[in-house]
Amino acid sequence: MKLTILDKPKKDLFVSIFQLLKSCTSVIQLIFKSNQLYIQGMDKAHVCLFEITLLSNWFNEYELTGDNEIVSLDSQIFHNILSMNQEKHSLVLWYEKNSDKCNIEFITTDSKGDFDKFFYVPLVDLENMLLEVPDVEYDAEFSIKAKQICEVASQLLVFGDIMNIHCDEDKISMYSQGVSGEMRVNIPIDDLSEYSMSDTMDISYSLTYLSKMCMTTKLSQEIEFSVSSEFPMKIKYDLGEGSRVLFFIAPKID
Repeated sequence: MKLTILDKPKKDLFVSIFQLLKSCTSVIQLIFKSNQLYIQGMDKAHVCLFEITLLSNWFNEYELTGDNEIVSLDSQIFHNILSMNQEKHSLVLWYEKNSDKCNIEFITTDSKGDFDKFFYVPLVDLENMLLEVPDVEYDAEFSIKAKQICEVASQLLVFGDIMNIHCDEDKISMYSQGVSGEMRVNIPIDDLSEYSMSDTMDISYSLTYLSKMCMTTKLSQEIEFSVSSEFPMKIKYDLGEGSRVLFFIAPKID
C-alpha cells in the first residue's frame, strides 16, 4: 500500500483531519480499500462517531495490491509526525503487508529546500467492529460558513457546556446557560447557504464535544448540519472530489 500527497492545500487538510481525530480517540484505524482510504471510530464515551472517506483520486498517488489493508496507529504520534512536514515536502505513506510498522516519508521537491525525512511508526493492535451508518431523513438540514458557526460555538461555551438548538420556518436559535449567565443566537434562514425543515424541533447537544472534536475552519469553508429528534446530529465537511469527513454527535438526554 502506498499513497502520496504533493499539493500543500491537501497536505494541510490531511493534517487537520488527524488533528481533530486525536481529540476523539487514542488509536486510529486506517482501512485502505481498492478505491478509498476509510476511517471510522468513536470516542471513549461513545458520544461521537467519526467517518472519513478519502477517495483514491483525492491523492496524487494511491496504490493497493490485493485485499483491503488495515493499519492501526497511535493518533497522537501520527499527528505529531504529520505536523513536521514543510511546504516543499511531498508526503508519502506506505506499508508492507504483515509488517509491524508504517512508513512515512517527507521528500523535498526542491534540492535547496528542507531535508528529506523518514519515519517508522509501530502499529497498534486494535480489534474494532465497523458500524453500519444508515441514511436517514432528518427533521432539519442547513449549511453555514465554518468561521461563523465556530465563533458562535466558542462564545456559547463561555456560558455553558450544553447547546440547545431550535429550528423553525424563520430561523435557527442556539442557546446556552450556566452560572455565568446565558446567551442566545438567532440565525435567520437568509444567512444560511442551504436550509430545509420538515418539522419544528428543539434538541440539545454537548458543546464540549462539538467544540473539541468537530468544529473547525480548516477542512472546508462551510459545514453542513443535519439534526433530528430521533437520530444523532450529523456534521459534514465536503473535501471535494467525492471525499468527506462526517461526525455524528448523540443528543443530550434530559
